[in-house]
Amino acid sequence: MSEVIAGLGIPETAAVVEATRLVRETVSPLIYHHSRRVFLFGLIHARELGVKPDAELLYLAAMFHDVGLVAPFSDVEQRFELDGADHARKFVLERGFSAAAAETVWTAIALHTTPGIPGRMAPEIAATYLGVLTDVLGYGLEELEQDRLEEILAVHPRGDFKNEFLRAYVDGLKNRPETTIGTVNSDVLEHFVPGFRRTTMVERIVGSPWPS
Repeated sequence: MSEVIAGLGIPETAAVVEATRLVRETVSPLIYHHSRRVFLFGLIHARELGVKPDAELLYLAAMFHDVGLVAPFSDVEQRFELDGADHARKFVLERGFSAAAAETVWTAIALHTTPGIPGRMAPEIAATYLGVLTDVLGYGLEELEQDRLEEILAVHPRGDFKNEFLRAYVDGLKNRPETTIGTVNSDVLEHFVPGFRRTTMVERIVGSPWPS
């Protein structure tokens, strides 16, 4: 029987089982529980919007969306979102998913910190983004049914999520600060890392090699 949390079913497939095991064994409980909540909140948003994402692809995107913050996934000098997206695409392709499915999962992860765009894209991409917004920033929190929310948090507790997540964020980015320029990630480093100052777009334009 498939796992059901707050009336929301976890897809019962081999890829889901394997992804769950892999992520649970390689990331902290903080990121694991966060990732599962992102799936559940994303599914709620999708239903409210009247769209029907492929639940398996949405689950895989949610589970891999933050793995780029930690080893062994953070092995390339690039944005952490791309680390997670690249590993997720490899994972799904190796398990026989179509190239289109792999691209959907890749895009959902690659864009999950990009404001404004993913919410206008395919259901799996939009739902991943909205699930992240709910769990990290509380987007739509006041509209969630209290009983459903309590059941989700009972299975996947937040603990001291705000502070612990910010620490995990910094730990995953502090060794590659240049990859955060031009993204919301630079906000986090500028706040927590002494001496780090993000380069603004104005500075980049004015300092370009063009004479005018």
